[in-house]
Formats: sequence, structure tokens, C-alpha cells
Amino acid sequence: MRSHLLNDTTADRYRRSVTEGVERVAAKLATTTRPFTGVTVDDLTPRIEGIDLDKPLHDTTAVLDELEEVYLQDAIYFHHPRYLAHLNCPVVIPAVLGEAVLSAVNSSLDTWDQSAGGTLIERKLIDWTNERIGFGPSADGVFTSGGSQSNLQALLLAREEAKSDHLADLRIFASEVSHFSVRKSAKLLGLGPDAVVSIPVDHDKRMQTLALARELERCKQNGLVPMAVVATAGTTDFGSIDPLPEVAELCSQFGTWMHVDAAYGCGLLASLKNRGRIDGIERADSVTVDYHKSFFQPVSSSALLVRDVATLRHATYHAEYLNPRRMVEERIPNQVDKSLQTTRRFDALKLWMTLRVMGADGIGELFDEVCDLAARGWELLAADPRFDVVVEPSLSTLVFRVIPSGVTDLAEIDRANLYARKALFASGDAVVAGTKVGGRHYLKFTLLNPETTVDDIAAVLDLIAGHAEQYLGDSLDRAC
Repeated sequence: MRSHLLNDTTADRYRRSVTEGVERVAAKLATTTRPFTGVTVDDLTPRIEGIDLDKPLHDTTAVLDELEEVYLQDAIYFHHPRYLAHLNCPVVIPAVLGEAVLSAVNSSLDTWDQSAGGTLIERKLIDWTNERIGFGPSADGVFTSGGSQSNLQALLLAREEAKSDHLADLRIFASEVSHFSVRKSAKLLGLGPDAVVSIPVDHDKRMQTLALARELERCKQNGLVPMAVVATAGTTDFGSIDPLPEVAELCSQFGTWMHVDAAYGCGLLASLKNRGRIDGIERADSVTVDYHKSFFQPVSSSALLVRDVATLRHATYHAEYLNPRRMVEERIPNQVDKSLQTTRRFDALKLWMTLRVMGADGIGELFDEVCDLAARGWELLAADPRFDVVVEPSLSTLVFRVIPSGVTDLAEIDRANLYARKALFASGDAVVAGTKVGGRHYLKFTLLNPETTVDDIAAVLDLIAGHAEQYLGDSLDRAC
């Protein structure tokens, strides 16, 4: 079994195995004609459950054949231009190369003596991102597993900076369309069930700052502690960007930690023409970025950035076997001193490879393309009487629903939209997401693929309308 260990004696076997796997994936990417096959849970489950993991195949080719059957042929492929559902981007080749390197070397980014240059590369990328945000020389941060973890750590820092002995008095303010991880983080941090105060949004799905001001004032008057305001730069449902300068002013006035969840909108940091949409982000105390959304990186690749490095001390613990205090005095950089995680992948390498091959402008051009595509898609929807579109996009998300001709029953319209989404997914012709707006069912395009065209959008809209009409026709037949 030692022949399977990656080392100096097995380098050739490693090369052959990885090459064979890469060729399989490359062939699949080259021949995929739909984002999904439409396979069902009931179809796929018996194939996987029928595999006896205690009986290995002892052959890489045989295992890849099996993998083709249980995964590759039915995977959902985000690179396809008609995958329009969630915040999943196609990935750039330099990042995939970085993934291959980091997996093989397998550095752990918790301590210097497990990563060496990896530590310095991550730190350099943190500094680069902070410069893009507009933070000063006291800024710092750390890579994380994703936006939820970044938001959790930001709110941990905010909780500690609030310096309150009574957790039940702490309040977090976030818009009604903010990410669910804000409420989840509050629970994990031991805050009360009323800790998160929901702030209404305007027509463009942006936080209403007048309402925020009222709630902050009420919080103070009631003897409570305004622990943090979470402004969102790219909401999951709408891509909306809260008015960051106005939120920053209120946070300054009330002495409240300002966190910006830019997990989605962080691509604007590299944008050549739309960077101004997130002006004010430089005034935040902390920022979440997800490179695996709008920087076209493989999952996982996220980071938490802070304006003041001193606040990261709230996540610092020292263990004699890992990062003893003396290492700080010796100026040995251990990233675990800043992180909620201990063992941690060298995910920063993917972004490093991307920047060194493509440059930041290359990333920005790709993100600008999908933002422009969303603007054209909105024009298409707004001009089509078959659809109701909710809001003009700030980034690359479109929320809409079919309004079938002659149908006025809102519940029936809901059912038609639900059916259309499910039927489209079952066909495999396209994948779209769904959400609720005002209690009604809507559909959602999240456009993160520069290969998607306006023609693709138009074709998928026709498919959706067709499925909705089919549902209504079948429903009418059943009623008769």
C-alpha cells in the first residue's frame, strides 16, 4: 500500500494518475451540451449505495470509470452558459493549476513551520486586497473557508469590541435581505433570539438608512448596545448594494462596528469601470470577500479583512505545541493567531496564480462583462409582457417571474413558476434559482459566466414561459 503514498519514489505514478483524471474531466468539459442531465435522487442513489467501499477496485482506470457513472456524467456544470442559478462561477485555469499544486504539496497555513512561503503569499494577498478596499497600513486579515465563516469571525470581533458584560443587550443591524449567516452567527456567538434587528429595504432592495438611524436610536434609548451594523455589497437574492457611505456615517455617530458583507460584490474591487458602486467600503471595520464568487476561483477561497490588525487578537489563542507566545516576540508569522481554523488549506495560492497570470484587470474585465450582461437581461425582461422583473440589477442578478396571460390568481401564478423551475431542472436544459419576494414565488438568474449571452437568456426565458404555460394547460385539463 505504500505505493499509493505521494513521495519521491511514486512521482511517476502521481503524474500518470493525475493526467488520466485531468483528461477525463477535460473530455467531459469539452463535450458537455447541457448544465445538467436531469438525473433524479431516486435514479442516482441506488448507484452510489450499491458500491461496497470495503472492496476497492485497485485500479485507477476502473475507479475513474466508476466515477464517471456516479458523478461526472451527472454533475452540475457551472461552466455551461445556461447554468444561471446560484453564486457559482466558472473557474479560471490558473486557479485550477494552483489547486493541483496546493493539494499535492498539502501545506497547512496555520503555522510558519508547516507552510513557510505559503504564509507570506497569503499575507501578501491580504495586503493587496486591503489596498483595493482602501484600508490603511494598520489593516490585516486572514483567508477563510467562505463568506459564512468570514461573517462569523467579523461579528465575533464586533462582539468583543462592544465590551459588554451582558450578551442579551447586544444588537446587530442588517437589512431584511441580508445573508442568513448573520442570524446564524448571532446564535453561534451566544446572543439572544432578538439580537438581529431587521432593517427594511427600499425599492432597489437597499437598506433604508433612515430606518437604520431610528433603530440605532431606539437601541440606545432602551439601554441596549448597538454591537454592529452589517451592510451588504451584493445581496444573495438581488445583488443590491447598501448605501455604504451613509451607513458608515451612522456607525461613526453611534460608535458601532461596521461590517460589509461583500462576498458577492467583491469583484468590483478589480472592476475597471464599476468600482465606484462600493465607495464607502473603505470606512468599514471589517469586510468579507469571497474570491470563489466574483474572482472566478474554485471553492473554497474567501477572506476576512479588518481595518485594525489589533482587533484580530480576539481570535488569538496560544498553544505550546503549535504557536507559543514566544514566537510573537521572535517575529515568526503564524496565521493561526488570526484564524478560527487551525489546519487550513493553502487556498490563497489559487488567487496568487490567477493574479500572476491574468492580473487584476483580467478578473475585473470578466466581472464587468457579467454585470453588463445582467443590464441587458433586465432590458429584455422589462420589455417582455410575459414577465415581471423586480429590480434593475446593481451587479449580475435578475429576479423575475412568469405572469401568464389571462391568469390573475396569485397562488396559481406561484405554482406555475415553481413548476417551470422544476421542469427546467428536470430537463437539464438550464438551471435557474428561486426565491420569494413579498411572499410570492419568483425565479432568479445569477449571471457569473462571461460565456453566457443575451441569446442564452432569451432562450431560457422562452423555456420557462413554455413550462409555465404547459403547467397551466395541464391544470386546466385536470379541472375539466
